[in-house]
Amino acid sequence: MNRQINNPQHGITLEQILTDLVEHFGWPELARRIPIQCFEKDPSIKSSLKFLRRTPWARAKVEELDARMRR
Repeated sequence: MNRQINNPQHGITLEQILTDLVEHFGWPELARRIPIQCFEKDPSIKSSLKFLRRTPWARAKVEELDARMRR
């Protein structure tokens, strides 16, 4: 099996990425860093995942923030 050494997110689900970000930053700080309504107004993992799966630019921002956090 090929290991993706240069990809710190390999094998990590979007749900786990979002959960880790919320645990690390909290919803208010996450909403400040990535200003999208699903983080600002009545945030939840479930509603945020639904939005992020349908919105590639928002998902890219979340994955980018996660990659910076994991360094």
